[in-house]
Amino acid sequence: MHFQPKLFETLRSYNKELFFKDLMAGVIVGIVALPLAIAFGIASGVSPEQGLYTAVIAGFIISFLGGSRVQIGGPTGAFIVIVYGIVQEFGITGLAVATIIAGIMLVAMGLLRLGSVIKFIPYPVVVGFTSGIAMTIFATQIKDLTGMHIDAVPADFIHKWGVYAQHIATVEWPALAIGIGTIVVISLSPKFTKKIPGSLIAIILMTVIVYVLRNTVGITGIETIGDRFSINAGLPTAEAPSITFSMIQTLMPAAFTIAMLGAIESLLSATVADGVTGDHHHSNTELIAQGVANIITPLFGGIPATGAIARTMTNINNGGRTPVAGIIHALVLLLIVLFLGKLTSHIPMACLAGVLVIVAYNMSEWRTFKNLLKGQKSDVAVLIATFLLTVIFDLTIAIEIGLLLALVLFLRRISETTQISIFKHDIDKEEFIEGNTEAERLKLPKGVEVYEIEGPFFFGVANKFEETMKQLGDKPRVRIIRMRKVPFMDSTGIKNLESLIKLSKKDKTQILLSGVNDNVAAILSKSGIEAELGAENILHNIQAAMERATELIAKK
Repeated sequence: MHFQPKLFETLRSYNKELFFKDLMAGVIVGIVALPLAIAFGIASGVSPEQGLYTAVIAGFIISFLGGSRVQIGGPTGAFIVIVYGIVQEFGITGLAVATIIAGIMLVAMGLLRLGSVIKFIPYPVVVGFTSGIAMTIFATQIKDLTGMHIDAVPADFIHKWGVYAQHIATVEWPALAIGIGTIVVISLSPKFTKKIPGSLIAIILMTVIVYVLRNTVGITGIETIGDRFSINAGLPTAEAPSITFSMIQTLMPAAFTIAMLGAIESLLSATVADGVTGDHHHSNTELIAQGVANIITPLFGGIPATGAIARTMTNINNGGRTPVAGIIHALVLLLIVLFLGKLTSHIPMACLAGVLVIVAYNMSEWRTFKNLLKGQKSDVAVLIATFLLTVIFDLTIAIEIGLLLALVLFLRRISETTQISIFKHDIDKEEFIEGNTEAERLKLPKGVEVYEIEGPFFFGVANKFEETMKQLGDKPRVRIIRMRKVPFMDSTGIKNLESLIKLSKKDKTQILLSGVNDNVAAILSKSGIEAELGAENILHNIQAAMERATELIAKK
């Protein structure tokens, strides 16, 4: 295992010019991350400073140890749904334990070099649960966006809208105006400036407006962060949660979801960044860094963290080219927490809800979702199933069933690509013999049949082969099984072949294997099939197999 943090690679050729670029990018990203960290913390069911602590600690660790030059880590919208559910059911301690377990899983994934494997998670699964998360985030923000007076909002998506309908008369119109104003400002700000993030402009503007309304006009119907939370502007103290075996058992599914989400989002973000910068990230190193961040951050009251695509792109667009920019972003946030933390108490809750509505819209990928609906039926089924499961049930079930569906459909496609051809009389040499260009026909001796397997010989195909043999029902004296296009076999394929050899012995049919590659030959040797069949009956090509078949028929 090669643990290769990009920071140490880049420092070898680091210079003053790179530092000033990283400094500018780090300051801007730190400012961008401020409202998001607060919003994600509150939406996740924890305090705003817990979101900030996560951005500071996890952001620093991910940049310091990560495998990407420009990755910015911290709390993200993807975790809101799962974190909120854990906090409601198991409390802050349960969240800390689940996050630590998830961190250990991520480190293990990196050590086992699973970074490249995770990239192969089907796109419909990723889009399905991302769009589902976006829809769920939007639903959770309606109370704060409208200022509704609701004591407790149900966690269930459908019941949530029922409660909203019942409390529609309690909408605070000033709060709704602030929420809509926030959405409008963020949407329009790129037309005027791309240097200053729209979310920051909206938060400053709306906070000033609400402060003036509350203190001069006397409008008190607009709730602020300070009305709901007591802001602690100091540094957190480390405290290890008490972990029991029963807690680990209970929280394992949630931890798995956090780990999978963290791995997928961080590697997706790093891959997108590679496409822009032309660099190549170390996926396994990135997973280890993400894991370490999620093990340490909960000790200081933080929540799950991963690579954030929006902040990573902001870093790149503002000149960040090394992990130093990510470290500076974390330090900027730390200074804000220490010296300006109290000011965050004046931020309106409706404004933060507006920020998260924009986050949800950007996460929804509705254009991609719409395009995927025009694709293959199997992909559409996976997409819709993952989306609905995420929205109606929860993310853990959605990821598990979505991956299972994708795996089943993938195996079905692979099995469909594996073809079994049967030859009883003659075959074209040019089709059947490697390197042959003559259009001759190869005559099969009486009592000899040739079977060609094209594709993997695994459990999805083994039964298909067995059914083909049963349907034929004949008993040739020699059966040649052509395996030149079989790249691998699994245990079910081995078992199937073993059964065929035993059954053929009863029928006095000799099995010959032809064109077996080295990998499959090694598997046959280890499984005992070579000993059962005899090394002389495993041939390198069809010509040798035909000669052996002719010899066996002559002997009989």
